Amino acid sequence: MAMAQATPAASAEPDQPTNALVPPTSASDFTASQLDDVLAGNWRLPANSARDVYRHPKATLQFFGVRPDQTIVEITPGGGWYSEILAPLLNDNGHYVAAVAAPKNGDEARRDDSTLQRKFAADPAHYGHAQIVQFDPHAPVFGAPGSVDMVLTFRNVHNWVMADTAPAMFKAFFAVLRPGGVLGVVDHRAADDTTLAATKGSGYLPTSYVMKLATDAGFVLDGSSEINANPKDTRDHPKGVWTLPPTLSLGDKDRAKYLAIGESDRMTLRFVKPAAPASMGDGGH
Repeated sequence: MAMAQATPAASAEPDQPTNALVPPTSASDFTASQLDDVLAGNWRLPANSARDVYRHPKATLQFFGVRPDQTIVEITPGGGWYSEILAPLLNDNGHYVAAVAAPKNGDEARRDDSTLQRKFAADPAHYGHAQIVQFDPHAPVFGAPGSVDMVLTFRNVHNWVMADTAPAMFKAFFAVLRPGGVLGVVDHRAADDTTLAATKGSGYLPTSYVMKLATDAGFVLDGSSEINANPKDTRDHPKGVWTLPPTLSLGDKDRAKYLAIGESDRMTLRFVKPAAPASMGDGGH
């Protein structure tokens, strides 16, 4: 009987290490699954979910390298289109910070701030750990130096260019990121041969100019993607990017035409804050 009892144990033993070496899922698969769950969440406004076809949030966030355990600052989230995705994704194991411009005279910035506050307060299960911080666009600070893993901003750089605050913003992104941290930028893309002067005010920007803003601040370009490209966008509309959905600034005039084009052609850029250089040691110069 003793031999009979020992035989199954001996035959089972070699299987244990083999099984232990096979993880149930990879980190990237886990993040993809979490993103799928969040994108299907019933807390997202239907009008926001309808824009996924144009904004490709899953592919965009995967390109930037977003993980549920990171500390991420989203700059100027507006009414919270990406907040509905990022804040719930990070709620349990990470930290989502919405950075909003300090309002002056109470208008758009104050409305965006209060919209986010109401959204977060109404649903603590998904937004309970989300944070809102205010910043001065002319002297921006987004947190303690080297304190966050990622800074993301979607369709905002053109506003800072028009306000002449873009260089200060990019320098502040660099300051708040840890070495090795990522800056992810999506914005409306002008034609490659277009100058900044020709596009200023249209909402479109030359990719080379956005890259220069980042590299001047100390970043290194780590990748670009065509995830948010739209070849239907001719980028020559009467009221710039706001001619297209979702704004449709011409109202009913040529509405079908602009709906058929969809949202703007966009650059998607990933930058990295370089790690601190290694010490030269004694005698180094």
